[in-house]
Amino acid sequence: MASGLFALFDDIATLMDDVATMTKVAAKKTSGILGDDLAVNAEKASGFVPDRELPVLWAITKGSLLNKLIILPIAFLLSAFLPVAVTIILLLGGLYLAYEGAEKILEFFIPHHHHQEINLQEEITQEEVLAHEKSKIKSAITTDFILSVEIVIIALGTVVDQSITTQIVVVSIIALLATVGVYGLVALIVRMDEFGYKLIALNPEDNTISDKIGRFLVNALPVVIRVIGYIGTVALLLVSGGIFTHNIEFLHHLLPSWPGIIKDLLLGLGVGLLTVGLLFIFKKIFTKN
Repeated sequence: MASGLFALFDDIATLMDDVATMTKVAAKKTSGILGDDLAVNAEKASGFVPDRELPVLWAITKGSLLNKLIILPIAFLLSAFLPVAVTIILLLGGLYLAYEGAEKILEFFIPHHHHQEINLQEEITQEEVLAHEKSKIKSAITTDFILSVEIVIIALGTVVDQSITTQIVVVSIIALLATVGVYGLVALIVRMDEFGYKLIALNPEDNTISDKIGRFLVNALPVVIRVIGYIGTVALLLVSGGIFTHNIEFLHHLLPSWPGIIKDLLLGLGVGLLTVGLLFIFKKIFTKN
């Protein structure tokens, strides 16, 4: 009886050790998408009146958790009964990430037309405010769903050769960390300027230490979001390129003397630009018809 109990403890310890090791690997593989997820959601959670930022962010966070609850069981079922589907979804996701990265780079050089955002500084009705919030929340949750699929599939791809128990534990941890970590950081980022304004109003004197820190935080917010966006764009291309090189034999052995990071970046950018070009041609064809 005692020996059986010790054997159980040993199995649990081995499982936890495997889980810890594979979680580190999966976290590293998904870090690029998490960076883009952070940048996207920091942008989508900003632009509200200060007292509505956190409620909106909480609504998006709940939507993100629901997304994970939908995606995780489907991913585990595919891994158990149709593992080839995981690789196919991974490659399709790589195309999407490459497209997104290339689109952002093209947007920087050739700005696209965007629908005019509502100006919250003007006099608007309560119904318009709620409609604006609802629209941005829906957009953020939709984007989160797509990125969540990629996070789960990439994490699952790192442990696909492990036991189903290890897969479930590792991927569930990554999914939870993705939601809690990303939206926790987003909450800090979007409230940065509000904290800065409070420091400025801390005392009636001008040019104090609190004033300087406050002004720095207020001015830093748009810069931080912009920098995170640039990092996220590069990360998208690196992750997508890595997906192709690790899952397509020909690309895996292509240019073996090149540094992996350069090869992944160029491959992600090349595939992304090709995808953007093909979609542009298809749109032109269908528009004419």
